[in-house]
Order: sequence, then structure tokens, then C-alpha cells
Amino acid sequence: MSDSSISRAGELFRQAAGQGRASLNAGELKALLDSLGLGFDAQAAAGAVEVRISLNSTREFGMVLSAGLGGIEAELDEGNFRRDRASVYAAAALTDAEDFLRLFQRTLAYQKLAAVARRDGTASPDAALKGCFEKLLALAKAFAPGQPEAPCVLQALELNPLLAGERLTVRAAQCAFGAPQPGRLPRPVEKIDKLIHPKRIGIIGVSGNSMNFGRIILRNLMGSGYPKEQLLILKPGEAEIDGVKCVEGLKALDGKLDMLIVAVAASAVYELVDEIIESDAVEAVMLIPGSLGETKKSREPAAQLAARINAAHGKPGGGPIFLGANCLGVVSHPGAYDSWFIPLERLPKPQKKPLRNSVMLSQSGAFMITRLSQNPWLDPAYMLALGNQTDLTHGDMLGYFAALPGIETLGIYIEGFKDLDGLAFAKAVRKAVLNGKQIVVYKSGRTAPGQGGVMGHTASIAGGLTLFESVVRHAGAIVAEDFNSFDDLFYIAGVLQGKKIGGRRIGAISGAGFEAVGMADNIESDSFALEMGALEDATVKKVEEILVAKKLDQLVEVRNPIDINPGADDEAHLQVSEAFLQDPNIDAVVVGLDPTAPSVRALVESKLRPGHDISDPKSTVHLMPPIVERNDKPLIGIVDGGTLYDAMAAGLMDRGVCIFRNCARGTKALVRYVEARQNADYLKHRRPGGTDF
Repeated sequence: MSDSSISRAGELFRQAAGQGRASLNAGELKALLDSLGLGFDAQAAAGAVEVRISLNSTREFGMVLSAGLGGIEAELDEGNFRRDRASVYAAAALTDAEDFLRLFQRTLAYQKLAAVARRDGTASPDAALKGCFEKLLALAKAFAPGQPEAPCVLQALELNPLLAGERLTVRAAQCAFGAPQPGRLPRPVEKIDKLIHPKRIGIIGVSGNSMNFGRIILRNLMGSGYPKEQLLILKPGEAEIDGVKCVEGLKALDGKLDMLIVAVAASAVYELVDEIIESDAVEAVMLIPGSLGETKKSREPAAQLAARINAAHGKPGGGPIFLGANCLGVVSHPGAYDSWFIPLERLPKPQKKPLRNSVMLSQSGAFMITRLSQNPWLDPAYMLALGNQTDLTHGDMLGYFAALPGIETLGIYIEGFKDLDGLAFAKAVRKAVLNGKQIVVYKSGRTAPGQGGVMGHTASIAGGLTLFESVVRHAGAIVAEDFNSFDDLFYIAGVLQGKKIGGRRIGAISGAGFEAVGMADNIESDSFALEMGALEDATVKKVEEILVAKKLDQLVEVRNPIDINPGADDEAHLQVSEAFLQDPNIDAVVVGLDPTAPSVRALVESKLRPGHDISDPKSTVHLMPPIVERNDKPLIGIVDGGTLYDAMAAGLMDRGVCIFRNCARGTKALVRYVEARQNADYLKHRRPGGTDF
């Protein structure tokens, strides 16, 4: 779009504003569309296909371009359609015309346009659509929130219905704009390093005679190995508690604290925060108390507190950063500290990975506790609870970790965004993906009651779910639909990060017929599908030889998926798996390990066959890890059985094998993971929207 077109749009907005209007009239709309190269004819006959194309300034994501079904079909509930069929959305800052056309081609609207063009023998609408998207994106970027040179913000431009062919004709349109609004000052996010790698920690709110939250936090800090001599307690009238030195207060400090943990009552926070800002004695602050914005009574005081913290970021040095309020705390294994107020006896955190290389960020501390308790193999290097986002936001945190070396996967739980922080978050997702990281996100507030619960929990405003999922997925994240899928996707992303994803062809193996079929039944999602790879003749011959050696050849026909019979032992399962892995037509393998089968060494101790258990060197627990290690393709094991087989699953997971407890969850997770890895390859190659994030 030319500079003259942008100038023309600005003139039209100023003209309307000068007449006291916040929207364009019919004449101004025609002039705007003319400058965009679009025809405007309200009397044009309805076409076989009507399309809607819109620009909207959203609270969370700024300017968003969307396109989909138009006319009366635009009124249909998008929930009645599969993902990306009714409409598609993308943050204007993260896409370009070619990329958005690729996205739009998934919709029913585009498929109908293409079908009509084929039927009528007319030109494809692609060129006209791409040209339209290019001009709209230029308009969006010129009049986006936060654009310093823009005289106004484009609030909405809707073209609906629009007739698409060799030329685009708009039958109806509307355009609204508004005055720019001041945003928050940027947080000095480099100080997050002080938060996760503190050399000196202070705590206020520690009881000397009872086990309150502050005292539990102190015990956890010491229990996690943080040196006592680097701890200070701010408590008047005390010399020491649990062997840790006490000082009278901030004014008694002999130097800056890297971090101060605030575990006082909510009513004491307001005055204390003012003192922290005024003293400039702390780099990073962790606000533990709740009741700071979650309730109606506390919202106004909490908003004023946030404004004072924001103002401090305009001072030299940027002032302190604040995590929370309503914050569980931080676990930083590289920083050698655990500040959660959950006693270690209730949530031990043994090292399950040889190298901790993941991060969990969550507005809800309990979400992290539950996830880690259920699957300790997630084992993140860092776990941070953001709480109410009084200061630090999702975008701040992800932006920092997106650039941090040594971090490969991030799992994030979100309840809501601060204004325009959704865009900052989406940009950070893209930055992380371009840096080779994988991002798994779950957004709560998926129903009206859920959205109400979000506000009462961490004072968050839950935005539209379809918009969130579309923009964040397009940015490059894997978006989970529920808690179970979050667990599965965060886990698989961590275990398979170093594996090669060469395509979408899988092999499926099991000694249980239902399981082999179940794998095949779960290879599709709403937007992506794996396929069963066709085995090479050499692979078929190799598997036949394995079956002959195991005396199973009369019972099994070699195919994909393959049921290798309940008589197959550990070695048979794994030899067939490796044969599949070595087939050039197979990109990943899912194998049911059949723990209940008599031939499989799956018990901690077998009374019927002493020694025929997981301690046997011929057991799957011992044989499978080397196969995983020497093959660069993903190999996923399924241990579908009850608690008798927990030790088998744990033994494999401890050794780095990707294990799921049923075939449906394992295969579905693989589908989503392969889709994300292939999308990441596309983003790295195409880089829509550029790289300046």
C-alpha cells in the first residue's frame, strides 16, 4: 500500500473526527475503499459466494486481520464448525499477505470461491485476495494501537459482504476509529534475571513463633539449598530466625537486594510497595498476598497500586519489577532456590531429567503444583507463578525466556492478558519458535461461568477463546484444549525436542488388536492428520524374520498398523519397532508395550515366573532406552495398564523414553506435536511478519 493511500486514510479519519464522528460515512467509505483498490457497489447483485474480511483493534492483540464466511453465513455460530473453517484470524504484526492467504485457504469461504471458479472456468481469486490482504495489513500497521505517528487508531473496518473474483467488490462496509490511548511503560525485563538467579534474597512476613506462609517459604529456601548467608529477614526486634539474620527494615539494608519476598497481609502491601519504590533498595519483588484485585472491594486500590508501580518504571534504572500479586512464588533450579509456600513434604521435586531445559509459567500456582505432582517428569528448570500480573505480564516473561539459552520448551497457563499484552505474548511466541523452542499454552475461561471464575481468581479479564487460539496458534504455539492435553503436549514437547520430524508418516505396533486400531483411529485432529506409512519390502521381510524367530509368523500378517499378538515378548516388540524406525517411509513409531501380556517383563516382581520382571536385562525397561537413544526418529511407548505397571512406566520415563498410559492420548499428542514442528519449520523458512520481535 502506497504512502499516499495511508495519507488519504488519515485525511478521511481527521475529516470525520472534525465533524464529531468516530466512523466514516458512505462517501468517506467509498473514498477509503478506492484508495485500497477495492470496488464499492451497494447495488451489486449477490454472488454465489459472499466473504467477510475485517480489521479489528482488539484489547489483547491490537490489530487483527480476519476473513471467512460473509453475508448471512457470517451470523452463524463459529462453534458449529471445525477449527479454521468459518473464519481465520491473525495478528497483523505477525503475518503478511501470502501467509494470510495460506491461512484463509483453510476456510469454507475460500473453498467455495475456488469451487465456483473451477465450475465457471474463471480465474482463481488468489491474486485479488492477496492484493487486498496486503493493503489491509499496511493500513492496520499504520493505524495500530501504540503507533506513535498515527493520528488515530483504526478500531474496525469490516467488508461484508464482499464478492471475490478477478476483482473484489464490496457491497457493504463500515469503519470506526478512535483516539490513541496511553499504554503502560515498558518493564525493565532484564531484571527478571535477578528474580530467577538472585544472589541476595530478603523476606518480609516471617513469623518467629509459628509456621506461617513466610516461615514455610524460609524453610523451603533453605531446604532447596539456598545459602543462609545470602538470606535476610526484614523483622524489627529479632536478631535471627532459623539461623537467618534479621534486620529492622529496608532502611537497615547494607546494599541492594536482588529479590524481596513479600509475605505480609494484603492490607500492609500498599504502604510497603511505596516504601520499596522510594528506597530503591530492591531489584525484584515477589508479592505473595491475594485480595489485591480479585474482589470488587480491592480492584480500585489494586489499580492505583499498579499505576504507582508503572510510574516507577519511568525513573532512572527502571525501578523494581514485581511478580504477583496473589503469587505462589518461584522455583528456580539454576538459581538454587524454591520460594513456594508449599511444604517440600507435600511436593518433592526430584530431578527427573539429566538436563532441566523447560519452563512453566502460570497465573495459577495450584495449576503448576497439580501438574508437577501428577507428572514429575515435566521437571522444569524454572516455575514461576504470575498471579494478578500487577506488573510483570505473560508477554514480559515469555519474551525473556524466548531468548534465554538452554531453554527448549515452555508450558504456560493463562487466565487473561493485560491490554495489548496478548500481542506482546504472541510476538514472544514467534520469537521463541524462531529460536528453536516449543511453546505449549492452555487458556482458561472457556465458558461464561469459567470467565467469571477467572476474574475472581487472579483479577484477569478473559478474552474471546477463538481469537486467542487462532492468534496464538498462528504465532507458533501449541494450544491445549484441556488440562490433560496440556500435560501430554508439554511432556511430549520436552521428551521429543531433539528428535527429527521428517514428515507425517507413522508406524503403529501392538500385541493388542484394539490398541493397534486405536492408534490408527486417533491420527487426525481438526486441522492436521498423520498417515500410516507404507512399509518397504525390505522392512516387511525384516519383520517376517523377527516373527519367524519368535514363532509368531503363523499368527501375524505384516502390515501397518500391525498386531503382533499377545504372545510377543519384550524383544519382539522392540525389534519390530526398530525395524519400523529404520524404514525410510516411516517418520515416527507408536508401540503398545502390552504390560498385561504374560510374555512381557512388566511387573516389579513375578511370583509365577521369578526373575521375569522389570529387573531382567531382557525387559523393555532395559532394552528400550538404547533404541530410543540411537534412533533420531520419535518412538513413543504405550503402557496401558493399572497401578501394577506404574513401575514399568516410571522406569522407562526415568531413562528418557516417551511413555503414555493409553494409545489415544499418546497418538493424539504426537499428531499435535508433529503439526507444531512442521509449522515451526514453515515459520523459520517464511518468517511472515519479519523477525523483529
